[in-house]
Amino acid sequence: MDDRYGTDVLARGWRDAGRITPAEVAASADLVVEVAGSDFVGAVTRIDGMNVELEDRFGKRRLFPLGGGFLVDGKPVVLKAPAAAPKGRTRTASGSFAAADQRARTARASRIFVEGKHDAELVEKVWGADLRAEGVVVEFLEGVDLLEEKLDAEPPTAERRYGVLVDHLVPNSKESRIAAKIARGRHGAHVRIVGHPFVDVWQCVTPRALGIAAWPEVPRGIEWKVGVCRALGWPAEEQADTARAWQHILSKVTTFRDLEPALLGRVEELIDFVTVP
Repeated sequence: MDDRYGTDVLARGWRDAGRITPAEVAASADLVVEVAGSDFVGAVTRIDGMNVELEDRFGKRRLFPLGGGFLVDGKPVVLKAPAAAPKGRTRTASGSFAAADQRARTARASRIFVEGKHDAELVEKVWGADLRAEGVVVEFLEGVDLLEEKLDAEPPTAERRYGVLVDHLVPNSKESRIAAKIARGRHGAHVRIVGHPFVDVWQCVTPRALGIAAWPEVPRGIEWKVGVCRALGWPAEEQADTARAWQHILSKVTTFRDLEPALLGRVEELIDFVTVP
C-alpha cells in the first residue's frame, strides 16, 4: 500500500533527501572555476594554505577559501587541495639512488683502508651512506708504511678483500713502491691499492666548490697546507688553523660533483672490488 506521506519525517537524514552532494574536485593548476553567487570566473594558479588563488581572463587574481561554493562546468563542487606529488627517488651524496628503507647492512669481512684522517673524512661524507648500505667498513690507515703489517695480522682472502686508498700515489714515490711490493706479494690477489695524484686530499675538492679559480701554487720549502692557507688569506700560524681550514673545505663538499674525477673513480673502484659476490 502506498504511503502518500512517505516515511517518518523525523528519521535521520530527512533534510538531505533529494539533495545532490557536490563532487570533491582537486584544485589543480589551470582548472577553470566559477565562484557561485558572483560573476568571477578564473583558473587555479596556486594553493595558499587553506585558500585557492584564481586568475580571471583579465589577469586579476583573488583568494578564496577552499571548500564549497564553486562551480565547474556549471555544477557545484567542493574544491580541495590536490594531493602532494609523490617524491622522486632521492640520491646519496655519491650520486647513487638511495633505497626507500635505507638500513645499514651487517658489516662484511671485506673492508676499505684509507690513508690519512682528512681522506677518511672525505670518503665518509660522500660515500658514507653507500658504504653502510653495502656493509663496508672504512678503517683509517695512519700510513701506508703500516699496511703490510695490517695484512699480515689479518690476511685477506677471496671472501675478505681489502681495498686501500693511498694519499698522493704517483710513480717512483715511496707509496708506489710499497703498493707494487704488496701487489707482487702473497696478499696481492685479494688487495687493491689505488690513490689520487694530488699533493694532498685537499686538492681532490674542486676549486669551483670553494669559489676559487684554482688551488694556489706553493713554493718548495713551504709546508703545502700552510702555503695554501696563506695564499687564500686564511690563518696558518698553528696546527689548529689548518684543521679549521680543512673543516671549511669539507663543509663545501655536498655531492660527488664537488670532487675531482681522479678521486671519484678510485673510490668507486675500491667499492666494486670489496663488494663482489
